[in-house]
Amino acid sequence: MTRKRPLQAATTIAAADRIVLKIGSALLVDRKTNTVDMERLKGLAADIADWKEEGKQVLVVSSGAVALGRRRLGSRARGGGLEKKQASAAAGQSMLMHAWESVFDPYDIVTAQILLTRDDTEVRRRWLNARATVGALLDMGAVPIVNENDTIVTDQIRYGDNDRLAARVAQLISADLLILLSDVDGVYTADPRQNPDAEHIPFIRELTPEIEAMATGANAAAGVGTGGMATKLMAARIAGEAGCATLIAAGRAKKRGAQTIEEGRKCTLIAPSTTVRAAYKQWIGGSLAVRGQIVIDAGCFKALGRGKSLLAAGVVTANGSFEKGDPVEILDETGAEIARGLVRYDAADVTTIAGLRSPQIKAALGYAGGPVVVHADDLALR
Repeated sequence: MTRKRPLQAATTIAAADRIVLKIGSALLVDRKTNTVDMERLKGLAADIADWKEEGKQVLVVSSGAVALGRRRLGSRARGGGLEKKQASAAAGQSMLMHAWESVFDPYDIVTAQILLTRDDTEVRRRWLNARATVGALLDMGAVPIVNENDTIVTDQIRYGDNDRLAARVAQLISADLLILLSDVDGVYTADPRQNPDAEHIPFIRELTPEIEAMATGANAAAGVGTGGMATKLMAARIAGEAGCATLIAAGRAKKRGAQTIEEGRKCTLIAPSTTVRAAYKQWIGGSLAVRGQIVIDAGCFKALGRGKSLLAAGVVTANGSFEKGDPVEILDETGAEIARGLVRYDAADVTTIAGLRSPQIKAALGYAGGPVVVHADDLALR
């Protein structure tokens, strides 16, 4: 269940290559003025700049657009109604991005706005496109700033809170670590504001029903905004099943808010239930209904066994009506299934480029899609 041992936050951060940092609106927006708390943002930017100097890739999930937009629109934004909240988000998003851009400018770090709905991380084609885009930004040294697309989202396709959005993003990019910064410093056995005997839990090996009951009971109101402790543990479960560890920590320090975790400030570390690679491969190999088959030749079969990608040159034929991003079975020429993977072309295009080398593909398709039909990262051998 839980185990008391020295805080491992610093070593966990040090070992992480990809970090998703989620900052709640309580930290970003000054409640008295409803403006961006620039001092806190500068501290977070300094933390992220240090991490990037160490070779880490960092993505930020940022709240605050709605609160900033309401201030900007004034009395016109008061009152209930989804349309007013969405209008406020539209007015506040540019303010939020401007604030992030300004604090990263001194470090010559480029920021990039990413607005997502739930479909972007759950519909395969859109998931694949989002993963590729965010991955390219990270590889180019940018810091993506992610938020839910509140301007167009409906109740049917919304995440509901940025804790769960951050977990889905961590899953999307195969992150090693998810840090949830808010106004709470971790998980307690009870609400510490009401129970002086409440014990802080520094490390959670497994999210058991007992642990989750602590969050849905007395500890549920510990957070602010739309996500309390229960949603944070739900996010940790989502991230953990994707092989990503979670840190729940307070970010109240005005300067170097995340750095204080590395220096030993109180927080809760939740271990992942698997590894990133194993979780992703298991998801591809066992959790998705296939939409078609690709038959490959003997040379391609040997290449896949060596960890290579499935190239058009090795394709014999394709069956089914699959689209880009769909899961497909990969068969040898006897019809035996040897792998499953997420395909990068529609069925018709795979048929068109079957057996072709790289220079021939552009002429056959009319566009340069590349030789990879299923990338090694998106392939699970049987």
